[in-house]
Amino acid sequence: MADTNFVDYVKIMCRSGHGGAGSRHFRREKFAPKGGPDGGDGGRGGHIILRGNAQMWTLLHLKYRKHVFAEPGECGGPSRSHGKDGEDIYLDVPLGTVARDAETGEILFEITEQDQTRILARGGRGGLGNFNFKSPTLQAPKFAQPGEPEEEGWKILELKILADVGLVGFPNAGKSTLLSVVSAAKPEIGDYPFTTLTPNLGMVAHRDSQSFVMADIPGIIEGAHEGRGLGLRFLRHIERNSILLFLIPADSKNHREEFNILLHELDMFNPELLDKKRFVALSKADMLDEVLMKEISKEFKGIPHAFISSVTGLGIVKLKDEIWKLLNA
Repeated sequence: MADTNFVDYVKIMCRSGHGGAGSRHFRREKFAPKGGPDGGDGGRGGHIILRGNAQMWTLLHLKYRKHVFAEPGECGGPSRSHGKDGEDIYLDVPLGTVARDAETGEILFEITEQDQTRILARGGRGGLGNFNFKSPTLQAPKFAQPGEPEEEGWKILELKILADVGLVGFPNAGKSTLLSVVSAAKPEIGDYPFTTLTPNLGMVAHRDSQSFVMADIPGIIEGAHEGRGLGLRFLRHIERNSILLFLIPADSKNHREEFNILLHELDMFNPELLDKKRFVALSKADMLDEVLMKEISKEFKGIPHAFISSVTGLGIVKLKDEIWKLLNA
């Protein structure tokens, strides 16, 4: 996916349609010059609705659509005719989209299923016509209800990628290389920090035609929870993953300290992330001998881990087996 095409944050002004006013009409016919009230109800204003679409992976189509206005409802008419409802506006969004109120930051709802619909801005109800107010003591009501006003305000849409496994690590830890080896994904790969600027998804094939989804999240640096590096922009994608796969290169100066820094950044961003299942993969292990592997294993005593090499294929099958076990535990 092209970097310029991946958009995971948009802010849009939404205004639903106001309800149509009820009618104050009285029936006037040749033989009934003083007929009773027959004013119809006004139509409902149009809603603005989000709809889940599993075929979409970006909010790019909404990036330049800053204003979304729905139609108002029409007024009621004579002979108790109901005003036409305003047409609803449907905005298709990828699964994993979170809607927030821009002013308060409150989460309104989340879209997680295909064809799931939720109202982002509710249209005003139509007013009642004067026919509804007729009673034995009030034979000719000369009033009707106005329509309810529309809802208007700025909304924020954020995309949190839905994946079974999220790759977590410092820039240049080998996350993109691993994803390209275990799946058909083709992320940009380079020997410099922040090669990956957007999340990448890959379908990982396993034994007996089974599979799971892996996400390559742009690298975390110390202080990411404060906005350093790519900062908060991509940390939110990790919230959706079932398993966090920490990738630590074998040539790191201090493997356990690097792991602890990553845990700290996740904890500072959202403490609930530490409740997720985790597994440590020590990458670039083709440069290690058995003695070094045993020494490094001591640093991760009690923590599920494995040694892998995306270049030689060392430990890749075992890694997929361990991930599958965790997913189905």
